[in-house]
Amino acid sequence: MTQSTIESGEAVQQQAKRRQVDLGNPEVAAFQVDGTWHVDAVTPLGPFPARFTDRLVEGAQQHPERTLVARRGADGEWIRLSYADVLQRARRIGQALLDRGLSAERPLAILSGNDLEHFQLALGAMYAGIPFSPLSPAYSLVATDPSKLADLIAQLTPGAVFACNGTTFARAIQAVLPADAELILCDGEVPGQAATRFSELLATEPTTVDARNAQVGADTIAKFLFTSGSTKKPKAVITTHGMLCSNQQMLLQTFPFFAEAPPVLLDWLPWNHTFGGSHNVGIVLYNGGTLYIDDGRPTPRDFGATLRNLREIAPTVYFNIPAGWEMLTEALRTDTALADNFFSRVKLFFCAGAGLSQSAWERLDQVAIDCCGESIRIMTGLGMTETSPSCTFGTGPIVKAGYVGVPAPGCKVKLVPIGGKLEARFHGPHVTPGYWRAPHLTAEAFDADGYYCTGDALRFVDETRPALGFMFDGRIAEDFKLSSGVFVSVGPLRARVVSMGAPYVQDAVVTGINRPFTGLLVFPRMDHCLALSGLPAGTAAAEMLASAPVRAFFKDLLNKLNHDCGGSSKRVDRLLLLAEPPSIDAREQTDKGSINQAVVLQRRAALVDAMYDGTEAQTILAD
Repeated sequence: MTQSTIESGEAVQQQAKRRQVDLGNPEVAAFQVDGTWHVDAVTPLGPFPARFTDRLVEGAQQHPERTLVARRGADGEWIRLSYADVLQRARRIGQALLDRGLSAERPLAILSGNDLEHFQLALGAMYAGIPFSPLSPAYSLVATDPSKLADLIAQLTPGAVFACNGTTFARAIQAVLPADAELILCDGEVPGQAATRFSELLATEPTTVDARNAQVGADTIAKFLFTSGSTKKPKAVITTHGMLCSNQQMLLQTFPFFAEAPPVLLDWLPWNHTFGGSHNVGIVLYNGGTLYIDDGRPTPRDFGATLRNLREIAPTVYFNIPAGWEMLTEALRTDTALADNFFSRVKLFFCAGAGLSQSAWERLDQVAIDCCGESIRIMTGLGMTETSPSCTFGTGPIVKAGYVGVPAPGCKVKLVPIGGKLEARFHGPHVTPGYWRAPHLTAEAFDADGYYCTGDALRFVDETRPALGFMFDGRIAEDFKLSSGVFVSVGPLRARVVSMGAPYVQDAVVTGINRPFTGLLVFPRMDHCLALSGLPAGTAAAEMLASAPVRAFFKDLLNKLNHDCGGSSKRVDRLLLLAEPPSIDAREQTDKGSINQAVVLQRRAALVDAMYDGTEAQTILAD
């Protein structure tokens, strides 16, 4: 990100009135010992429940008829479950799971995605003190090789496996269902496989489940969440009730307006990820709010469902990934009904999963100003599965892409010098005790003082004023040296490529390990590149990417990246546009869309060699 784009982004924020939102800005204390920075939240963390489901019980007592969760039915109408409904169902489901002998050693595995039954099962399991594990539906429905799903099942040894529709998930179930695990379905069939119906669980009379719930405590495992596998093989992260509750208290103290009016979310973010399933579901339950399950997705095929929902449901806070924000920004420019409803009460935007590029940030901010006359705060932060998830938030005066803010109340931060960068390490009640059945991985993940070692690099906005907080500085493991010994910082460079290449760049992999100069493998946004090429729909990807307008754009992008780049570590000599999208089966891409740089470089090593030795004719060279 260039200084000019930072300044222009700040200028947009300063020109418009910002919609008022009550934000906490924790006081921090910073000091340095032997080169290691300690930056801790001085603001104390308030009390929080021992059990995540305590908020469900309280909600059923205080506002029993309020909608807790809703989803559109087949007829297009919203099916709503109140707090009282969900508590009653959770108690019945919890009893049914207890009757089946489920436990941490034999948890509940959930194969299908966000739906009302998944929601009830999760809360029922947690109420009974039984861990569950939501697995990415992509492992069952998109991947053609069942080995990755089989590995997750082997790590869990589940006593029961749930899928909403047996017919849809039949192939995966037949490939991975353990012989001693009970299959639970809402409907559909798996050939040759007996199944219990979800309705049978709901028919169970509660007997001992309330007594079991009373035994659940902060250290009881609530769920196992698998890491995305963007750097290594997925690991089962132990997530306790105390982690979830303490992190929600951190969020509440950071965003006090959650307590002023019950938050309303319309959200599609998958529950097998910590952001959708812990952060967003938690915000609703912890603060007495309502969650509308969005069946849309930020894809050309599915985004229409999201837009339909947003014309009807006005969220108070809205979350999405960068691709979703970009698609929504375009729609808000032209759809007055959408904009009127969306901006009617939203107070905060939050980008999940990856950082929003500065150019996309500025477009989103400008469309808010154009549509409602106010700038909506775009919240940034840093979190991960192992911290359930939130650690830092950008609640202070700095508002720009890449800023991740200061530690939340209750969070302690270490910044340890490694390879010329500062690795972020976290400690607090929201941090996992480790990885399930993997003591060696747990030992590797924590330092001698018990801090979780993230592998993420941070830098101070201003080292002379640590209280201003941090900028994200990439992943340390991705950085490398050129053959000249020059160190290349991959994260910031990749962010510049995605930002400056918008809207034609989906993602990029930086090349150059032990080579004389840096290069790029670029995954393009095919729909935008097709429009740029002027070629008809259906044109082969390779032909479209070889067209003169597309090549001219990326040639110009290279030259813009290199203009005043400040040295060989930031100069990009060449790039290659990839016609083949990243593969989930080959682990090039995680189910949430993150790129595994190491796997891409390994799988496409021949292309990288050809790009450097000059035998790949489609290589685009910088001037």
